[in-house]
Amino acid sequence: MDLHLTDRVALVVGGKGYIGAAVADRLRAEGATVVVASRSAGGDAAPDEVSIDTASQESVAAGITSVLEQHDRIDVLVVTAAPSARTLDPERKSDPEQVSDAIDGKALGFLRVANAVLPHQRQAGFGRVVVISGQNAYISGNITASLRNTATNVIAKNLADEFAGSGVTVNVVNPGTVTDEPTAEVKPGAGGESSPTQIADLVAFLSSPLSAVSGESISIAHRMLGTVTV
Repeated sequence: MDLHLTDRVALVVGGKGYIGAAVADRLRAEGATVVVASRSAGGDAAPDEVSIDTASQESVAAGITSVLEQHDRIDVLVVTAAPSARTLDPERKSDPEQVSDAIDGKALGFLRVANAVLPHQRQAGFGRVVVISGQNAYISGNITASLRNTATNVIAKNLADEFAGSGVTVNVVNPGTVTDEPTAEVKPGAGGESSPTQIADLVAFLSSPLSAVSGESISIAHRMLGTVTV
């Protein structure tokens, strides 16, 4: 299927990471011009790289300005950047300081970038925004892990509603465990496993002009088995 992404400009924030690199490769394969944003891109960054630290509003603003100056538009924004769940201390799962830092590192980092890009997409009459969150949003047991993903999903839904009817869509992809070789088995109280490539395939479709989906938090693989959320 031709996703009509040829010559579209896509910014993948966190595009050097485990999931982000797969997303960047998939969008390139569809013909998109991909700019990879990371904190490690320095002053001598390649033309397809830009330095963005999502924790800093100044860094976000400078990075987005740089992409717009070079490409004149950002048709697709994909945000995969966030500290790994492995960096969260399970002994501090209810510690307000860790909870606050985790929300800032994931949900508010996404919001900073989205706020910088969305007005330009609305002015252009077209835009696709996809953020990678996680199925921890659906379960209790770890306040830090749950809230950083739940906050990301809620922010995305609010942005989707704010830009409804403008030609801009905003969606969330919620993986369970991400691994190179996902198993088909789904255990009670867990989400299905998926690979970076599978996630990238879904992101590519949501990034396409063919997709009319907006305001959705979509689980990839099986959504959390044995739980009901409203």
